[in-house]
Amino acid sequence: MLKGRGRVMGWVAAAVLSAFFAGVVSVLAKLGIQRTDSDVATAIRTTVVLAFAWLVVAVVGSAPTMSALTPRSWVFLGLSGLATGASWICYFRALSLGDVNRVVPIDKSSAVLATLLAIALLGETAHLAAKLVCTAVILLGTLLMIERREDAADGGREGRRGLGWLPYAILAAVFAALTSILGRVGIEGVESNLGTALRTCVVLPMSWAIVLLRGKLGELRSVDRRELGFLLLSGVATGASWLCYYRAIQTGVVSVVVQIDKLSILVSVAFAWLVLRETLTRRAALGLALMVAGTVAMTLLA
Repeated sequence: MLKGRGRVMGWVAAAVLSAFFAGVVSVLAKLGIQRTDSDVATAIRTTVVLAFAWLVVAVVGSAPTMSALTPRSWVFLGLSGLATGASWICYFRALSLGDVNRVVPIDKSSAVLATLLAIALLGETAHLAAKLVCTAVILLGTLLMIERREDAADGGREGRRGLGWLPYAILAAVFAALTSILGRVGIEGVESNLGTALRTCVVLPMSWAIVLLRGKLGELRSVDRRELGFLLLSGVATGASWLCYYRAIQTGVVSVVVQIDKLSILVSVAFAWLVLRETLTRRAALGLALMVAGTVAMTLLA
């Protein structure tokens, strides 16, 4: 009993650390893209993540186990990396075509979709009714957290642009959810740090391909040194978050881990309040409370 309880606490702690580092990433990234292009920043961060991930692999000494990986693990780790890259590509395409306040709510739904996929594909059906209720509560809280503002200066441009952004936003959420499921399958029997490093090898060329295809390679020369420092730190934080996240989904319940990971928003909210002096509206505060309550309830059920 104690051993089983300790195992649960282990992956829950890893998921909480993943959320914390992910929140730190959002803070550092915000400081690092004041003048730096977001695609260039993503490529720089991914490069740091790859170096950090392989450094951890070297420290823990798991590189020799690579020879024992099955073809199935290679395939699913590769697919997980491709799904991550595809999610980023679709997400930024959606943002370029549509209003951020319409794209983001759909992207946030990836956690809910990942939970449903984990139930359907991984057989995580314990306490199914309660888990579905908690998922619905978390989704409601997420939607309440999204501030919808009508900008008169927009002049109705969003309406005239149509819904071309919608398929990309939906695909971004689908690929983000698939990343967790494919990663869980691919990392079975694989040391989690090594699995993270291998899948990042797939994400890296995709992130630089975006920069190259959009003709932004020359912007590397003009990256502000101060912002570069924040981007490098955000890369380390991203690597730490990924390492903890894939450790959590390897040993824990994916449908719960993906929800805990989304609580990274708590770090962002705390930063906005302490540093930027931004306060939550009543609606947003209610949404945050629902997200936390639903996640805590799902964690206790696990």
